[in-house]
Order: sequence, then structure tokens, then C-alpha cells
Amino acid sequence: MEKYGLIGFPLGHSFSISYFNQKFKDEDIDAVYENYEISTIDALSEVLDMNPELCGLNVTIPYKEKVLHFLDSISPEARAIGAVNVIRVTHQGKKIKLKGYNSDVIGFTKSIEPMLDKKWHKKALILGTGGASKAIDYGLRNLGLETIFVSRYEKEGTIQYQNVTPEVVKEYNVIVNCTPLGMYPKTEECPLLPYEAMDSHTILYDLIYNPDETLFMKRGAQYGAQTKNGLEMLLLQAFASWEFWHEK
Repeated sequence: MEKYGLIGFPLGHSFSISYFNQKFKDEDIDAVYENYEISTIDALSEVLDMNPELCGLNVTIPYKEKVLHFLDSISPEARAIGAVNVIRVTHQGKKIKLKGYNSDVIGFTKSIEPMLDKKWHKKALILGTGGASKAIDYGLRNLGLETIFVSRYEKEGTIQYQNVTPEVVKEYNVIVNCTPLGMYPKTEECPLLPYEAMDSHTILYDLIYNPDETLFMKRGAQYGAQTKNGLEMLLLQAFASWEFWHEK
């Protein structure tokens, strides 16, 4: 039996385990998908040693960048992004080879592109600076948008939340939340933004999919913003993961 899985910490919110195990059941695939909740990325080697049937892994927070040092090769796209969320595991005798990919960018661009109107949507704010945000930045720039990262802290190449004025929101009217703010069970939280500056040309895209509608989305929708959660992106990146694991 082939084995696939997810590494990250924590994994209580994980969608992948139910998605892939249902896929295996529906398509009569002799495989299983398991969660490997590891408190440090150094435990990856133990996961590999204990599970010799592993053929592939997904990677979630906080390891999308930290895992790079463990890989034997990285796809050009993942290297350009600087983050990996899919690992193909191949066994060559007693040696294990790990190749990293990024399916976040595929899922995100396919999901947000139908919402974009080139007349109105030219600039985007990316909330957060973690591994997922790098894929989002890569995808938005490939779609022709100018981007700025928003961070709680002073970092090069970012602006801080207190500097996101109504004027900034009018100009950068595509806003993507790559932070865990608002994710179950802390559903009463949301990024601090001037929501009252939003209108029907504002797009709020939240990578969170639990709950279905985050407070970030609700507050924008009150002023007419278009909103979308991360479920479709997740499905699309899961399709891409399967393709990467079985790449010829």
C-alpha cells in the first residue's frame, strides 16, 4: 500500500487527510493518507524512516520554507517562490530522494483569476509574510498585478497595518489574507483594515476555509466587496499535488 501524508504543526484544521482518503476510496486506489504533526522540521527524517511506504507529502505551516534544506531538488517555480508545499518521495535502493514543488500558486491563480477585471484590479495587498504569501505574490505578479506585503512588524519590503489607509485600500483593491487571523476556533478575529473604504471593486480573498466566511470576508461584504475563501484553491492545489507525486 502506498502512503501519503501531511507535515505541519498544528494539523487540527487539515482538509487534506479527508480529501485524499475519500479520493482513494472512490477511485479504488490502494493508498492511505496520514497526518504527521511534528513540532520541529528536524522530525521529518524520523517520519521518513518510520514510513518506508511514503510516496509523497504535503507541507503546511510553519514548514514551507524550513523544509527547503532537506530536499535533494526543487522545481524551478518552487525555487523562485522560496517555499515548498509538495514533496515527491522516491526510493532508490536504500536512498530516499526528496523533490519539492509548490502547488499553492497553481491553486491560487486558477481560483482568483476569474474574479479579476484588468480595468479595476491592478494592485494587491498581501497580508502576511509566511511561505504561503510568497506563492500568492508570485501568482499575483504572474497575473500582472503590482503587490505589497503587509506585516505587523517592520520588515524590508513591507508596510505595516497602521499604514494601510483608506486611500491605500482604494488603490490596492485586491486584498489576500495569508495569515491565520479568523481561522477556527478564533473566528472573532480579523486583520485590522479600514473596511469602510471598500466597495464593489474590492476583492477580499481569504486562504482560510474554516469557517466558510471569515470575519475578514463578512466585514468587507458589508461594504459591497467581492469575497472568496480558500476552499477552491485547496482543491485545485490538491489536484496539482497528485500530479506532482506521479510526475514522469
